[in-house]
Amino acid sequence: MDWKLFTTTFVTIFLAEMGDKTQLSTLTFASGGSSRLTVFAGSALALVATSAIAVLVGEAVSRVISPEWMKRVAGVAFVVIGVWTLWPGKE
Repeated sequence: MDWKLFTTTFVTIFLAEMGDKTQLSTLTFASGGSSRLTVFAGSALALVATSAIAVLVGEAVSRVISPEWMKRVAGVAFVVIGVWTLWPGKE
């Protein structure tokens, strides 16, 4: 196992997920639900399923587009989304 890749992936995803809509939704379900274990299992399975889809699609896309270009596209997309989010008057 590539521990450097594992650690980088874990830390990046962990920090990105803190306070996002998925975590807030899980918090809401846990606060009103009768079984926190059920909420945990459902949210954990959902995150695993979406991660599996991302890994499969990423692997397939990497056969057509180089990983370097994927990093560039992702970087530009994040910048564009950030600028759009900060742009005044979009309400």
